[in-house]
Amino acid sequence: MRRIGYVAPSILFALGLSACGLQPMYAGGGDGAVARGLAGVDVPSIEGQAGWLVRNALCDRLDGCNGAAQYRLDVRLDDRLEGLGLLTDDTIGRERRTLRARYQLVDLSSGEILLDATAGSDAGIDVVSSEYATIAAEQTALENLARDVADRIVTRLALTLRKQS
Repeated sequence: MRRIGYVAPSILFALGLSACGLQPMYAGGGDGAVARGLAGVDVPSIEGQAGWLVRNALCDRLDGCNGAAQYRLDVRLDDRLEGLGLLTDDTIGRERRTLRARYQLVDLSSGEILLDATAGSDAGIDVVSSEYATIAAEQTALENLARDVADRIVTRLALTLRKQS
C-alpha cells in the first residue's frame, strides 16, 4: 500500500511535465531544424591566437564549418591578461585572463542580422617562480576560455535558430 503513495505523485508529475509545452532543443537529431541550422553557419577567420582557438572550437561544435552556408558568424575578441595580487616584494602573485567575444549571426540570403550578442569568461592564474610554468598556465587558461566562449556562443545560436524554424 505504501508503494502506491510514491508512484501516484510520480505519474502526476510526468503527465504535468508532458503538458507544459517543453520541447527538446535538438529534436529530430541531426536532421532537426536546429542541427541543420548550426551546420549551415560559416565562421570566417578570427584575428590572433585566441581567435584561432575560438574558431576551431566553434567549427568543432558547428559540424566542421565547411558545408553550404546559410549564415555567417562574425566574431570579434578581446583577450586581456592583468595582474591582480601583489606580493611583499612587489611582484605579481596572481593574474586574471579574460576573453570576451562580440558576435553577430548574419543571414546570407537577406543580409539581416539575426543575433547580436556577447559572451565571455575569465580564469585566475597563479604566478609561480618558474616563468615556464606561468606561461604554460596562461596558455592553458586561454585554451579553456576559448572552449567555454565557443560553447556559450553555440548555445545562443541554437536558441536563435530554434526561433527561426
